[in-house]
Amino acid sequence: MPPNTTATTGDTATTGAAPAKSGRKKGRKARLMVLVLVLAIIGGIAYGAYWSISTVRASFPQTKGSITLDGLSGPVDVKRDGNGIPQIYASSDEDLFMAQGYVQAQDRFYEMDVRRHMTSGRLSEMFGKSQVKNDEFLRTLGWDRIARQEYDTKLSASAKKYLQAYAKGVNAYLQGKDGKDISLEYAALGFTNDYKPQEWTPVDSVSWLKAMAWDLRGNMQDEIDRALMTSRLGPQQIADLYPEYPYSRNKPIVQEGQYSALSKSFQQSGGTGTSQGTGTSQGTGTTGTTGGTRGASGGTAATTGSSASSSTGSSLTSQLAGLYKVLDDVPTAVGVNGQGIGSNSWVVSGKYTVSKKPLLANDPHLSASLPSVWYQMGLHCRSVSSKCQYDVTGYTFAGMPGVIIGHNQNIAWGMTNSGVDVTDLYLEKVSANGYLYDGEVRPFKTHEETIKVAGGSSKTIVVRQTQDGMPLLSDRDDELVQVGKRATVNSAAPDRGDGYGIALRWTALDPGTSMDAVFALDRAADWNDFRQAAALFDVPSQNLIYADTDNNIGYTLPGRIPTRSSVDDGSVPALGWSSKYRWTGFIKQNELPYEYDPKRGYIVTANQAVVGKDKYPYTLTTDWGFGTRSQRITDLIESKIKDGGKISTDDMRQMQLDNSSEIAKLLVPKLLKINLDDKNVRDAQKLLEGWDYTQESDSAAAAYFNAVWRNILKLAFGNKLPKELRVKGQCLWVDKVDSTGPVDDDSKVRECGDRDADQAQPDGGDRWFEVVRTLMEKPDSDWWKTPKSGTRPAANNLDQLLARAMIDARWELTAKLGKDIDTWSWGRLHRLFLKNQTLGTDGPKALQYILNRGPWRLSGGEATVNATGWNAAGGYTIVWVPSMRMVVNLADFDKSRWINLTGASGHAFSAHYTDQTSLWVKGELLPWSFSDTAVDKSTSDTLVLKP
Repeated sequence: MPPNTTATTGDTATTGAAPAKSGRKKGRKARLMVLVLVLAIIGGIAYGAYWSISTVRASFPQTKGSITLDGLSGPVDVKRDGNGIPQIYASSDEDLFMAQGYVQAQDRFYEMDVRRHMTSGRLSEMFGKSQVKNDEFLRTLGWDRIARQEYDTKLSASAKKYLQAYAKGVNAYLQGKDGKDISLEYAALGFTNDYKPQEWTPVDSVSWLKAMAWDLRGNMQDEIDRALMTSRLGPQQIADLYPEYPYSRNKPIVQEGQYSALSKSFQQSGGTGTSQGTGTSQGTGTTGTTGGTRGASGGTAATTGSSASSSTGSSLTSQLAGLYKVLDDVPTAVGVNGQGIGSNSWVVSGKYTVSKKPLLANDPHLSASLPSVWYQMGLHCRSVSSKCQYDVTGYTFAGMPGVIIGHNQNIAWGMTNSGVDVTDLYLEKVSANGYLYDGEVRPFKTHEETIKVAGGSSKTIVVRQTQDGMPLLSDRDDELVQVGKRATVNSAAPDRGDGYGIALRWTALDPGTSMDAVFALDRAADWNDFRQAAALFDVPSQNLIYADTDNNIGYTLPGRIPTRSSVDDGSVPALGWSSKYRWTGFIKQNELPYEYDPKRGYIVTANQAVVGKDKYPYTLTTDWGFGTRSQRITDLIESKIKDGGKISTDDMRQMQLDNSSEIAKLLVPKLLKINLDDKNVRDAQKLLEGWDYTQESDSAAAAYFNAVWRNILKLAFGNKLPKELRVKGQCLWVDKVDSTGPVDDDSKVRECGDRDADQAQPDGGDRWFEVVRTLMEKPDSDWWKTPKSGTRPAANNLDQLLARAMIDARWELTAKLGKDIDTWSWGRLHRLFLKNQTLGTDGPKALQYILNRGPWRLSGGEATVNATGWNAAGGYTIVWVPSMRMVVNLADFDKSRWINLTGASGHAFSAHYTDQTSLWVKGELLPWSFSDTAVDKSTSDTLVLKP
């Protein structure tokens, strides 16, 4: 049974707050005065005078008139609408991308600069010694080093030309400017160091793709978590927490067709999804797709066995706990350090739409950041030709040329994270002379990295790599090295010598062609062009959906996806000293799953399984999302088109806002049958009567249900997990586990959690939906047992634990929201804070006030289509969001709609800093102009860039 635990402290209560107002002129002026007054008080009159209103406004972009830029071959028009979103018009590719670099630097250069310092491991140059550890780890990964190799050896001549033009545009903006002329943040940094922005390089843009790939890297976190669980849980218990994907209930992405290079006419096959490939299963479980029980039962990987006395024992547990701490400190690029990264996209054929042409929707779920990770813009050649090939609009990243998601004059596309397994951790037996591999010691590849530190001395580190180019991550933490030296193992592992280390194999550490893919997608004219462009998208592997003006729809899975031997399914860290665990190759691009014009008339991707059970010869991952969102979207589409119904652009928008809780549909009928003695708890229970399971921000029922759900997870699972997975400060009395495995029933120890609240487990996502759904069929399972705590009763079965969770939830919300349930609402708990990712997080409080915005009270929830994600282990505050929303109308692109989380500008007091947020909160979309006529009609400001 799960280890017995007794809770001694709860989670810190949070209080509600009214949503912040959007940035009207009066509010902006007031904040400017606060800025001046606060800084004057803090630093004296001279300090405050330096921060005058004119200083703040000096960095705002020029959006009217004309500017001369050396390097242009002809004039370029930059037309901005009322939200500051730019549409650029040029007569050559190079002019187009040079202007893109200039305009993005106008709006977002500080953000771009921070990003390139992160990707190159140079944050210490900007922010001092606090970032040295992060830089050490980032230098060890070597994103910038790999990006340089990509640029030198992999990218096409045209891609290099565009990257150079983009960099030229950024540098044209920087020319002659001091930091304070560029951004408010630089003015703040100027008080602590003498940092000066440097010129932009093409490699700075390429490196950003590595950061994006890192945050969308797949199941590395699950590998770590499963291994850490072995210190307290046995194989079957871990298997309980990682159930099989529910194929019979939640449909995979690809349902029709074939998956092999032998299939020449996929769209004509009308197939059932049966694999036509000749390969055999690469997994260790019952199917090639899922790898059986996700590695939990052991037998092949580093966590073999049922306790901490497995083949690597406490060595691996301690090493991975230390590694997690290092990983957790690495700044996020687009996601929550790999946790909870989801997205929705779907496309509907014209036979089911009002317009009789396809509709395509996309809303990637990423960390909430200020400014938003996305930048909206259009790139238009005045006349599309071989000299100027682009007429594209959509979302990109500040710091990168091209458009990542959007449409051109012929096609539209969207992306969601596929979750395929492209990372593996290896436990390496290391010594002074190298690492053990197939019985012999091989030397590491080594090189030195020097980290410059603002206001301090430089530091030099040595990066060690295996022959596969795998960096030894454990070198970056002194505690990890010591743990490796002290590790105890049994005879199944080699003698430790100087200790064990942890190395990383990851596809993004090989040079690739993803930057070429971006440009190819932007100019693709049809399905064949699209597929060829997608094949260049090495990392991150994304689900790509497609629609075109000829009324075709499609899906393809690109990416460099490894194959593994029969002894390794990639679900847990592997043994580095044996070649049996090394990757055996990569799936060929023409053998990856795809689908074109399926008979059902729509395609949905929302991080669910790509292919059906037993339908594909390779293991793509052992850790799909569990399909809750994808099946809900499918059901919404089916309900709309039944009996001849048609779907409109606004119907697609309404689907994006669906707040229905699938776990509530399962649990509420059961909760309403529970007998409760306490009248106050019964009053809360009554909130669930007649509730339609939608999580609106003003719903008291949604607030209470989610509190019950959080407490179910905490009582049944969270309190039984090892401290490495629990929330910091959450302390429990737990059974003492001896390092050799046996449990001493006569003694308990007090253990406090190690993880940040937004990273802890159980996080409450749809994997946990499936865990609870499965275990509800075993009402007497040990998981449903929990001890008495104070006046709260013990539980010995499912009904008793549900009753206890309802009691605990009632009093948790009483503490947070008050005793009167009539005042409760989901939005008072479920709030969005937008924070500047550097000085808004760690800067002085006054500066945080200036740079940050919020909170806003939101609808939606975890594993809901309107995925305003929260971590049930840590609380109700929003962790990730639909970072943008778009609906593309292929019948008339000017009838498409889009929205960003924040605004076009990264300048804190710009009118466009968060001008889209209030609309985003309401679920509204902005008009998305594409044609020359529509763009001209929506234009507020025009800037001409002259050669």
